[in-house]
Amino acid sequence: MTRTVVIGLGNDYRGDDGAGLATARLLRGLDVPVVENGGDPAELIEAWTGADVAVVVDAACSGEPPGVVRRFRGVPSLPHGGASSHVLSLADAVELARALGRMPGELVVYTVEGASFELGAGLSEPVTAAVTALARTIARSLSP
Repeated sequence: MTRTVVIGLGNDYRGDDGAGLATARLLRGLDVPVVENGGDPAELIEAWTGADVAVVVDAACSGEPPGVVRRFRGVPSLPHGGASSHVLSLADAVELARALGRMPGELVVYTVEGASFELGAGLSEPVTAAVTALARTIARSLSP
């Protein structure tokens, strides 16, 4: 049996940076086991250690229109410098996990392009719509 872990990354207090967490909560409502992570690389690595497949959802700020969802196998290369609001970026966590021999068998990353990452803001309308659709897509992909 394949062990899959779904991990939502983000920060609820920074606008669209909460996209990964919002997706995780919607998936939990669809009876998909998920892990919420506020950007702690050690917790992220621990969550996917031993998994055959790790699905990670995070917000992005790459210049695409807000709400655009992209799917990557492995860590995406981030245009425009790829700044992160997390302690370490997802790419940093992957490099650390590789060095420790704690990568999942397969890493799938979904990014949701954000509109605003302002402190205290909620999710923007395009990101809310994208997160809802993405949660359904991920749930369908995990169904037997």
